[in-house]
Amino acid sequence: MKKSFLSLLIASCLFWTSCTIPSGVFEKNVILPGQQWESSFKPKIDFTIKDADTAARYNVYLVLRHTDAYNYNNIWIRGIVKQPGDSVIRSERYDLLLATNEKGWLGNGMDDIYEHRIQIQQQTRFSHPGTYSFTLEQVMWDDPLKNVLNVGVRIEKIP
Repeated sequence: MKKSFLSLLIASCLFWTSCTIPSGVFEKNVILPGQQWESSFKPKIDFTIKDADTAARYNVYLVLRHTDAYNYNNIWIRGIVKQPGDSVIRSERYDLLLATNEKGWLGNGMDDIYEHRIQIQQQTRFSHPGTYSFTLEQVMWDDPLKNVLNVGVRIEKIP
């Protein structure tokens, strides 16, 4: 009981924080309660771009951790982005390949846990300074989607 409460507390804290990209790399992951991703659970990840960083280009990755018991070789995720000061949101669906029959799991593994960092946007510009919000939702047939541990976003500034 304490372990699940602690996981939920950590996940909640991650929702309400926002971060900047001072070192050129930003990554935030959200723990999925009970190692399953319900379609109603839509993690929101905020990060801030400063005026000086609006001319820079970034690569954006989706980060996913799952166990070896995950039932599929892919995952469908909808990514929703809201720019600072804009009421319009941009939404895109991603079919992310996690495994092949020939190679097995494509991510990095340790014991029975695998992590994937899959590039979803290349050389992106965040043209407005301020706080951006990424919302992630799983759009698979299974609800809840079992054996998924964490989901997140990684943003790397291109030198």
